[in-house]
Amino acid sequence: MSRNVYQFAGALASGIVFGFGLSLSGMLNPARVQGFLDIFGAWDPSLAFVLGGAVIVAFVGVQVMKRLRRPAFDDSFHVPMNRRIDAPLIIGSALFGLGWGIGGFCPGPAVASLSIGIPQTVLFVIAMLAGMTVHDRVWSGRT
Repeated sequence: MSRNVYQFAGALASGIVFGFGLSLSGMLNPARVQGFLDIFGAWDPSLAFVLGGAVIVAFVGVQVMKRLRRPAFDDSFHVPMNRRIDAPLIIGSALFGLGWGIGGFCPGPAVASLSIGIPQTVLFVIAMLAGMTVHDRVWSGRT
């Protein structure tokens, strides 16, 4: 089998596990996410355990990556090299947080929520894709 088939299978398996984890943890419920983000109101701290678990898994993954010469299904790791904190990073982070707080979704849970048929999810994903397209065509100067 070609390397592309293994890459696709690995990405598909990772996506399925990720989506299942989002569903199991309650991250597909916008009201629950908004409750977690409402630290001055009726705060729901339960998603802190989800975020903590994600940080632990990511930390372990990075430590394993550092010990490997290359990934299993590619020639090299694709790790961001830019460590600068600049205006686009801050603006993008603020927009991400604003969208997460207003909509109750971030990109991963929004795509996973399409499978359960929440109507506002479709609108959110369309707006997200439109924003990504505008960024790629206008901000980045890509066509």
